[in-house]
Amino acid sequence: MIADGGADAWFTRPDADFLGNGYNPDDYEKVTDILDVWFNSGCTHAFTIEGRANSHWPADLYLEGSDQHRGWFQSSLLESCGTRGRAPYNAVLTHGFVLDEQGEKMSKSKGNVVAPQDIAKESGVEILRLWVAFADYSEDLRIGKQIIQTTVDAYRKLRNTVRYLLGALNGYSEAEAVDYADLPSLERYILNEVYSLDAKVRAAYEVYDFAAVVRPVADFCIQTLSALYFDIRKDSLYCDAPSSLKRRACRTVMNILFERITLWLAPIMTFTMEEAWSSRNPNDKANLFRVLEAAPDVWHNVAEGDRWAKIETVLSVVTAALEDKRRDKVIGSALEAAPRVYLADGAAFEAFEDIDAAEVFRTSQASVTTNSPPAHAFTLEGLPMIAVEFALAEGQKCQRSWRILPEVGTDSRYPDLSVRDAEAVALWDQTHAG
Repeated sequence: MIADGGADAWFTRPDADFLGNGYNPDDYEKVTDILDVWFNSGCTHAFTIEGRANSHWPADLYLEGSDQHRGWFQSSLLESCGTRGRAPYNAVLTHGFVLDEQGEKMSKSKGNVVAPQDIAKESGVEILRLWVAFADYSEDLRIGKQIIQTTVDAYRKLRNTVRYLLGALNGYSEAEAVDYADLPSLERYILNEVYSLDAKVRAAYEVYDFAAVVRPVADFCIQTLSALYFDIRKDSLYCDAPSSLKRRACRTVMNILFERITLWLAPIMTFTMEEAWSSRNPNDKANLFRVLEAAPDVWHNVAEGDRWAKIETVLSVVTAALEDKRRDKVIGSALEAAPRVYLADGAAFEAFEDIDAAEVFRTSQASVTTNSPPAHAFTLEGLPMIAVEFALAEGQKCQRSWRILPEVGTDSRYPDLSVRDAEAVALWDQTHAG
């Protein structure tokens, strides 16, 4: 038809010529006002955002695949510059294409198509969003069962962190809060980490780098919180009296952690963070629609960061030494141990000033010294200035904290408890008497 009638054939020939047999022209409407599909797509800003209520021109962001650099992005740029003297967008974000787990293009013939609706149905929309956030969308993205399972595992760890915080904060009120100046060293260290991470998260969101949000937040939740902070403070949280400074300080920081984590992850794990926030604040209509204010500068504490870097290095050697004894079935739990730690580095020794080493090591007892270690002391390759001599904890097992201490049984009211636990239980009994 084009050969016979030229490019105007579309406008001049009968509709039936284009439909062929079996189709009724009256059921269709032939469009005659398209100049060019790319030109028309480039004009969309004029009738989708310009002059419309609750909208503004130019657009904040144009989002499409990398092939649109010479397509929609370019046609929009050319049309708008020609008619309005500038681009119709303030920023352009491009992404790669979705491939299978082996990096192959998806096709029905290969049977390797992964439909997003299937993932949403089986694992939930949150998993789909989190998969995108973890990926480097500037490159082609891969997806498949194993990749989705990895995302599910990461989701569970993030959700479990928030869930733990919810449980630990049950009954918390601002009356319990401890001022920053009165916080123990560990709490000041955690807030320093929050301060640094908060700046990274805010900067990453500004440039749409979602992987730079979820990856460090996940590392923080898994390593700094679950493996370190929560584990160290577990004894205090469960066993200290509610009025104790350490327990109150812990819950003060946990309250901050809950607020920051739910805000950091709300744009990505929207439903989960909304559920968590609503669970704790059922009457707060603002919900997650809050401005993410920058972390206060007072939380920035380089000295505590340096201090705990030294402590964590020592902890890694102690943990390895105890794991050796656990593997040899000398102990079943770290609470059966009372390690003696020898530090040749004076700065590392000073880092433990005013720190309960046993609490950090998660043992019942512990000592730290600068004396020379015995020849049989445990060391790790690359860390010769840290040595650990193993010893069993002495005393009886407290039936409340499970720590083995010589003082257990010294309080006749509670012969199975340590002094700390006996005092906490006595306070509880007095408060709830009658």
